[in-house]
Amino acid sequence: MTEPSAPSAPTAPSAPTAPSTPPVTSATAALSALDAAHVHCRALEQALGRFRRDGLHRVAAWGGRLAAVLPSGGRLLAAGNGGSAAQAQHLTAELVGRYRQERPAYSAISLHAETSSVTAIGNDYGFDHVFARQVSAHGRPGDVLLLLSTSGRSANLITAAVTARAAGLRVWALTGPGPNPLADAADEVLCVDADSTAAVQETHLVAVHLLCECFDAALAAPQAGAVAGRAVAAVHQGAS
Repeated sequence: MTEPSAPSAPTAPSAPTAPSTPPVTSATAALSALDAAHVHCRALEQALGRFRRDGLHRVAAWGGRLAAVLPSGGRLLAAGNGGSAAQAQHLTAELVGRYRQERPAYSAISLHAETSSVTAIGNDYGFDHVFARQVSAHGRPGDVLLLLSTSGRSANLITAAVTARAAGLRVWALTGPGPNPLADAADEVLCVDADSTAAVQETHLVAVHLLCECFDAALAAPQAGAVAGRAVAAVHQGAS
């Protein structure tokens, strides 16, 4: 005799099927990368547009000032951290060497490039003083100190600005969006209004090249800077 079969257990409801994720192909990855590149370029275009509208007059004025200071025996000191250090060193190389056309060499020093001084001062006095100590050594009244920072919050640059102003140097800051502490510590500032650190840094490179452009243009018009040049020379003679 066949035994009666046990009642079958109720069937559990099946879980809803999750929507399938399309596989990432080389085409979709390339599209995503292209989108990112477009976003980056748009941010840079916007930053450069604001710089062209709001900052060119400041760069032109700085170029004219350097054309009065450097041929009269003055010096440009420059400093930054990380990528901004590279930008500062780019500028001093253009002045000691040349930008486009042949011209005399001018005194320009990148403080962060003095590796033995930087490490010795950092070890003995602390990293906040690696530039300020060199400003005290190399800077003279009437010289210019240019400080580059995407954040405007680097303590070693702020300390250098305070030291330079106390010693009679003119302090210029090239920063990211303002207000920021470095802008407050400088005599003059050019703040780049950009949405990303990369766009700020790329705009700084344009500013560096335009500063060289304006410097060379001012040198080619010596009458325009003659009065300022005599005044700067008088300052240096008084300090020597």
